[in-house]
Amino acid sequence: MLDDVLKEMRASADKSLESLRRDLVKVRTGRAHPSMLDGIRVDYYGASTPLSQMANINVPEPRMMTVKPWDKGQVKAVDKAIREGDLGLNPQVDGDVIRLPIPALTEERRKDLVKVIRKNGEECKVAIRKHRREALEMIDTFQKDGDVSEDDADRGRKKVEDLTSELVKQVDGVIASKEKDVMEV
Repeated sequence: MLDDVLKEMRASADKSLESLRRDLVKVRTGRAHPSMLDGIRVDYYGASTPLSQMANINVPEPRMMTVKPWDKGQVKAVDKAIREGDLGLNPQVDGDVIRLPIPALTEERRKDLVKVIRKNGEECKVAIRKHRREALEMIDTFQKDGDVSEDDADRGRKKVEDLTSELVKQVDGVIASKEKDVMEV
C-alpha cells in the first residue's frame, strides 16, 4: 500500500515537472527555437489551426527562423497570426517564406524573464508540496484504519519527505539551467 502511495506521488510530481519544462521552453532565451511558435494558432479556412500543423518551421541561424506554409495562399494569415501572437517578433514576408529575426534581449528583459522562470518554478514546487500533503494524508488514513503499522507509516512518511526533497532539487536544477540560458549574452 505504501509503495502505491509513493508511486502515485512520483507520477503526479513527474507530471508537474513535465509541465514546468513545457512552460519554460516557451520562455525566450534570445536564440531561435521552433517551440517558440507552439502557441501560435492560424485561422485556416475558418478553423483555428496550430502553426506547426500547417507550415514548415526551420532555424537556419541562431537568431533567425523561417516559416514556410504548405499552402502558399496562407502566407498572409500566418504573418497576421505571428504578429498578433504577442511574441515581440516582426515577421518579414519574402515570397512564400516568412522570416522571423529574433531580436537580442536587453538586460532588463532578461531579468524579467528570470522572474517569470522563478515564478513557474515556485508554482511547480507548490504542486509537489500538495502531492506530498496528499500522500501523507493517505498514510495517516491507512494507519488509522489499521492497514499499516505505526513503524511502517513512519518509514512511509520518511520516504515521502525524501522524495519531496529530491523533486524540489530537480525543480531547482531545471530553473537554474533555464536562468543560465536566459542570462547568457
